[in-house]
Amino acid sequence: MYYSNGNYEAFATPRKPKNVDQKSAYIVGSGLAGLAAAVFLIRDGHMKGESIHIFEELPLAGGSLDGIQRPNVGFVTRGGREMENHFECLWDLYRSVPSLEIPGASYLDEYYWLDKDDPNSSNCRLIYDRGNRVPNDGDYTLGKSSEEIIKLIMTPEAKLGTTTIEDYFSEDFFKSNFWIYWATMFAFEKWHSAIEMRRYAMRFIHHIDGLPDFSALKFNKYNQYDSMVLPLIKYLEDHGVDVQFDSTVDNVIVNFDHGNKVVKELQLTVAGKPETKQLTANDLVFITNGSITESTTYGSHFEPAPVTNEPGGSWRLWEKLAEQSDEFGHPGVFYQNLPAKSWFVSATATIKNTEIDPYIERLTKRDIHDGKINTGGIVTITDSNWLMSFAVHRQPHFKQQKPNETTVWIYGLYSDVPGNYVKKTIVESSGQEITQEFLYHLGVPKSKINQLAQQESINTVPVYMPFITSYFMPRVMGDRPKVIPDGSVNLAFIGNFAESPSRDTVFTTEYSVRTAMEAVYSLLDVERGVPEVFNSIYDIRELLRAMYYMNDKKPLSEMDLPIPKLIQKIGLKKIKGTWLEELLAEAHLL
Repeated sequence: MYYSNGNYEAFATPRKPKNVDQKSAYIVGSGLAGLAAAVFLIRDGHMKGESIHIFEELPLAGGSLDGIQRPNVGFVTRGGREMENHFECLWDLYRSVPSLEIPGASYLDEYYWLDKDDPNSSNCRLIYDRGNRVPNDGDYTLGKSSEEIIKLIMTPEAKLGTTTIEDYFSEDFFKSNFWIYWATMFAFEKWHSAIEMRRYAMRFIHHIDGLPDFSALKFNKYNQYDSMVLPLIKYLEDHGVDVQFDSTVDNVIVNFDHGNKVVKELQLTVAGKPETKQLTANDLVFITNGSITESTTYGSHFEPAPVTNEPGGSWRLWEKLAEQSDEFGHPGVFYQNLPAKSWFVSATATIKNTEIDPYIERLTKRDIHDGKINTGGIVTITDSNWLMSFAVHRQPHFKQQKPNETTVWIYGLYSDVPGNYVKKTIVESSGQEITQEFLYHLGVPKSKINQLAQQESINTVPVYMPFITSYFMPRVMGDRPKVIPDGSVNLAFIGNFAESPSRDTVFTTEYSVRTAMEAVYSLLDVERGVPEVFNSIYDIRELLRAMYYMNDKKPLSEMDLPIPKLIQKIGLKKIKGTWLEELLAEAHLL
């Protein structure tokens, strides 16, 4: 496996790998990584669909890419994925998957045309004081703290180790709008890994101007399951792939011989009954190790979601693999001993009473029911004790919604503090109580909150996800297994708890697809490069733009920071009339 850039290999069709007709594939988990691995096996590996087997412990595919109407409960989405134009592997995948909405088009075509017709943006990112926009919304307000971000980027990962974000940054940094934008958009918390924050800063620096108003982002037409999962399922069904639901892989037995690693046996529970599959080196095994939505519990409008920290099948499987070799990672680093303040709960509110619509529309300055972008991403309530954020995506978000119904996704980043209106933690709150807190922060008169929070007006379903921010826990190299462990003959790890050799970021759809592509291309020796991560951090133009926007659109002459002062003192005269002066001018730094 190797990386490529440009469009030379992007449009190439690899030839059939040697001996692929003698091989088969077993994929553990039908999340995005598992589904993508199956597509790449077929499209680029030329493997027959009937030779590919996917085991899924749930009755539904998609993993964290969900969206469902739960019987007698209501509409539920546990989260939402934010995408951008430089998700190279994701778009490479979907260019080959037919759209279910537009005959003759790919899903990439469908997505691309939607974004052209209705590009994403936000008219209101931060509110406070019961529905008022924060006055400096749009500014980063970093001041001298912008130097700390530069210093973080300049520090090698190996030197950061298990350093947390709180260890690294000053108190002033956490008072900035930048931190509010960053934490609530990506779900970073102070005790998370400084390494992961560094990777994000390097990965998305080209979107420095598009983070406050979300013009950097793109969203699906419907919920993630309908929009992203169903086209993949249809593609795999059409190619004869064997997908087995209610099937848990309990253990994967690996043989270690002279430095080689060969999976020789799968131990499963299928429909409640134990099964064993004997494998050879020609049977490729792709394992989704760990899951952020494993062990989810569901509440209702009248009941909170039950609290649990019981690991599910994917974590138990990873633990058993880790017992076989230290090279298979250390799962406990990610899912054990999470701080009580961590994000655990999100909720989906279905608004049936249009009396509530104006409270949202006065923030978005958009018609909720015109089928177009609404909030354009999350709106964060800066004075919320829960640090509550909410998002209204294009409506209807579910095809089954009734006219004038609106679904709202809500989450609170802090789980151990009472609300401002509801004197309970978000974890302890029912859907109705979460609704009351939401309406309070929207600015609904207190005299109307209890009435409008009734199920007849809004039905809200909370979910508890004990491992939702596990990706970001401090870790060192080796805590996640390599996509292809050293000496592996037929074993690969895929998903966001696998260590890609690229510099990409977890908690993204791109990372799931990237690890799947790397795994398939490596084990089958596919003669096509995996698209490398976009080189934003290595582009001097992006670095100069970042300096301008991180300092709230000030030229060098107005920046009270050491680096700009040094440039002003010794550099401006020397670069006058050169290309560097031109670059600085283009970045509005002069």
